[in-house]
Amino acid sequence: MEKKRLDDYEPGPVPSPKGVDRFGFVKQDNTSDGLVKSRSAYEYERYREERRVRKWRKMIGVGGSDWKHYLRRKPHVVKRRIRKGIPDCLRGLVWQLISGSRDLLLMNPGVYEQLVIYETSASELDIIRDISRTFPSHVFFQQRHGPGQRSLYNVLKAYSVFDRNVGYVQGMGFLAGLLLLYMSEEDAFWLLVALLKGAVHAPMEGLYLAGLPLVQQYLFQFECLVREHLPKLGEHFSNEMINPSMYASQWFITVFSYSFPFHLALRIWDVFLYEGVKIVFKVGLALLKYCHDDLVKLPFEKLIHALKNFPGNAMNPDMLLPLAYSIKISKRLEELKQEYETKTGKIRRAREVSEKPMLPGESN
Repeated sequence: MEKKRLDDYEPGPVPSPKGVDRFGFVKQDNTSDGLVKSRSAYEYERYREERRVRKWRKMIGVGGSDWKHYLRRKPHVVKRRIRKGIPDCLRGLVWQLISGSRDLLLMNPGVYEQLVIYETSASELDIIRDISRTFPSHVFFQQRHGPGQRSLYNVLKAYSVFDRNVGYVQGMGFLAGLLLLYMSEEDAFWLLVALLKGAVHAPMEGLYLAGLPLVQQYLFQFECLVREHLPKLGEHFSNEMINPSMYASQWFITVFSYSFPFHLALRIWDVFLYEGVKIVFKVGLALLKYCHDDLVKLPFEKLIHALKNFPGNAMNPDMLLPLAYSIKISKRLEELKQEYETKTGKIRRAREVSEKPMLPGESN
């Protein structure tokens, strides 16, 4: 029974109907998904993809049975293949394996059903209000109260009950929506839990807690990295009074799933689930680096627009991701995290001292 459930989504996308791209999004114009390929080029591409899928199936085994064994034996092969992109027909299963969510699901039978059916959430009206804003151009989510919107509501409601400290925040819809395009409701819920609670990597729940504390930390780290890796652009941003909260918050809150081309977002998510949040920093720096010479010439208004509307050639994953992989930041990220925690700790202590009620006879 478990095997059948795992493989429900393995065949991948069906051929696209007219007007819909290969991922299920309604096309914004009459252009094709890419340049028209010759028959021989198409056949060669299909042959390469089939070979790639066979390699991946051999690596993960039936329903993921060989995954952990292969990962222990050949971690560098796994990393290289993930960076090249997970085959779309296996993406849902592999995401669950690399995130640790499969183990969470198996250890918690019946929990998701309990949360959906028997519990109530203080966030239900907020979730209902935001449902139609999540991937509105995707056929799965377009129908009002249709199966896609119902599934998205169930996952978000279940999480808001599971973790009442976080509850529901709008950006979570894009995470859950992306996951639902590749797996069942229950699988998507446990992957969301794995991400926010930190099954494999550092917990992400701070992105959605009151005050968005983790977003503030990431933006501090990113601003420092921009100044260090792209000093001329960093200086230009300072002169124009541009800070990362004006353009990069959504990169972290939705892991590029909000406004980036879907094929690029998927490739980033492949790496993100395996290597952690550092890929978000790397992709952000790579985008700025690629567009550096244009950005340093722009005044404030045009700069803000450019930072939210990168050119199409900058969004090519086969160009952008190798550039991102070449940027080494792991050690510096940790140092900046420590620096941020020291800085915020001092501010917090100073605030506590200033707010401490004075006793009779005390003076400043």
